[in-house]
Amino acid sequence: MICLDILKSLKKMIAVAARLCYSPVSVDELMEELSDEEVNKLVRFVVKSGHLSTTEHVNFTFTIEGVSRALTHQLVRHRMASYNQQSQRYVKFRDKFEYITPASIENDDDAMKKYNDLVSGIHDLYKELLDSGIDAEDARYILPNASETKIIVTMNGRELLHFFTVRCCNRAQWEIRELAINMLKQVKRVAPVVFEKAGPNCLRMPCPEGKFKCDNPPEASDFDA
Repeated sequence: MICLDILKSLKKMIAVAARLCYSPVSVDELMEELSDEEVNKLVRFVVKSGHLSTTEHVNFTFTIEGVSRALTHQLVRHRMASYNQQSQRYVKFRDKFEYITPASIENDDDAMKKYNDLVSGIHDLYKELLDSGIDAEDARYILPNASETKIIVTMNGRELLHFFTVRCCNRAQWEIRELAINMLKQVKRVAPVVFEKAGPNCLRMPCPEGKFKCDNPPEASDFDA
C-alpha cells in the first residue's frame, strides 16, 4: 500500500480553514501570517474539540493490493470516500487466481487442505465456464470472498479519523484492522499533528463497547509510524 497524493500544506490548510471562520483577512494573508507553531496549535485544537469540518479540506489517496473481497465489502461501507476497484466483470482470472487465507485456517493443517482444495476446485470450474463461452461477468458469481483484489481509495481527513476510530479497534475484523493500522501509520508519516491522537476510542476515553470490550486494549505506540 502506497500513499499516493498528499497535499503539501495540508495541516496549514486545516488551520487556515479554522481561522478563516473568524478572520476578516483573505486566505492568502492567512497562509502567509500563520507560523508553523500556530498551525500546529490550531490543528490540535480543532481535532481535540471535534470541529472536524476543517479536516475535510485535505484528501489522502491509497492504492491497496493483496486484500480480499471480504475486506473491500466492509471498506466501501465508509461512504464519504471515493473508490475504484479491479473489476471481476472485465478482468479474467483464467491463468492466475490469487486468494487470501485467514491465519486461523492457515494454522490448521486439515482446514488448510480443505480450504485450498475448495478454492482450487472453484477456480477450475471458473475456467471451465469461461472456456465454454460463459461471460466473465457471469462466471464470477462462483468466486469466493477470499478472492484477492486491488482498490484505490481516497478519503478526506475527517473520514479517515472516523475510519481509524472504528477499524483500528480490536473488535474490528482482523483483515480490515490490519489495513487500517497500516493506513494510519502511513498518514502519520506525512501529517503527524493531524493524526497524533487517531485510533480506537479507547486511546482517548473509556472503551464504549461495554460488555464487549477487549481484555488487551491497544496502546498508542501500536500505531506509531
